[in-house]
Amino acid sequence: MRRVCVVVGSRANYTSIKSAMRAIEAHPELELELVVGASALLDRYGTVVELIEQDGFEPDHKVFMLIEGETPSTMAKSTGLGLLELPTAFERLEPDVVIAVGDRFETMATALAATYMNIPLAHTMGGELSGNIDEPIRHAVTKFAHVHFPACTDAAERIIRMGESPERVHVVGCPRMDLAAEALASGADNLSRIFAEGVGGRFELDDPFLIVSQHPVTHEYGHGVRQITETLLAVREVDLPAIVVWPNADAGAEHVAGGIRAFREHYDDSRLHFFKNLPAEDYLQLMARTACIVGNSSSAIREGSFIGTPAVNIGPRQIGRQRGSNVIDVGYERREIVEAVRAQLEHGPFEHEPIYGDGHAGERIADVLVGCDLSIDKRMTY
Repeated sequence: MRRVCVVVGSRANYTSIKSAMRAIEAHPELELELVVGASALLDRYGTVVELIEQDGFEPDHKVFMLIEGETPSTMAKSTGLGLLELPTAFERLEPDVVIAVGDRFETMATALAATYMNIPLAHTMGGELSGNIDEPIRHAVTKFAHVHFPACTDAAERIIRMGESPERVHVVGCPRMDLAAEALASGADNLSRIFAEGVGGRFELDDPFLIVSQHPVTHEYGHGVRQITETLLAVREVDLPAIVVWPNADAGAEHVAGGIRAFREHYDDSRLHFFKNLPAEDYLQLMARTACIVGNSSSAIREGSFIGTPAVNIGPRQIGRQRGSNVIDVGYERREIVEAVRAQLEHGPFEHEPIYGDGHAGERIADVLVGCDLSIDKRMTY
């Protein structure tokens, strides 16, 4: 039986690997080991570990590795702290393979720790293009990984062009699409209780509303207050109620969060409701019902194309990422955002575009892990 260690460091990490965790746990030839750390352990980011436990997963090890402050230096130090702490978890658990998820700073620490310890590394969602620090981290982790699970064909081709052996590259789709497919198939409406969490006004979800999900852009550090203020003022001008999701833990998060707090102090927020975190099922049901998602979250690109959610993508954070017809790209200026949102409201829902998978990525990942080559000699194809 192969022991598969998954490292979850954030809410994005968790939704990006949850279906694979279920499939690994259910597979008779695999054993799931779970390490939870970084922002997934902290209340200010919604204590994601509690959602993980509610879903029936028990962490085998917890790693407190996030130095708060959300500056470029604390982001670098948090990566270093993860590299100090994760080897302890890997020594205790003795996994046969470690899965690094996506492109965050804790993903880099995971990749380095596993590689230095001669533990085979599998990497999900590699090979994609985007803005922010995420892209170079994603490509760097690709070069450390021994098994690759890209979400789409263009990403797989890019991984192979980077010198990785084609037999180690498995196009499985994105596990987040598994959750989206389940949310669409269930047809259940679990949103009646949603306003019991978070803060702010309440409104009818049967009427048009927006979702705002905007994160810091690391190479634009220091501009987050202005950027999120322009977005919220645009939402105010559109004059629809909105769900506003707290930013992630990247450098500049406190600027974005501070802009949200300042907006609440200076403007009427009775038509806005703010969440630190939302369970994936709730968020996806909201995406299926919203009139438009606004901001720079990859969910607008990935799940948005799968669901057909109208999206306005702001700024360079998702630049280069393969996208569907549901996305309009704009800059940070309020007028540009307002015009794009109104155009999306006029258009309405888009057709389903399965760019990032068909809803069975988790099962494919588990099946590949059973029999794949885990030798650490990668035999590069330069």
